[in-house]
Amino acid sequence: MKCNVGGIDRILRISVGIVLVALAATGVLGWWAWLGLIPMATGIFRFCPAYPILGINSCGTASGKDS
Repeated sequence: MKCNVGGIDRILRISVGIVLVALAATGVLGWWAWLGLIPMATGIFRFCPAYPILGINSCGTASGKDS
């Protein structure tokens, strides 16, 4: 997999994911908040499957890095 999620994008994905999962675990939000695992995983692995389809790369390099 090539890196296509970079810097600020990665931090935001992980942060939002953690907040959503924490709110789901405490019962503040419903079951749908467990979907926060998706942005959290894409931030951790630095790869978003939707980005190649949309032609987006926030990693900063045109070729990407292997992770």
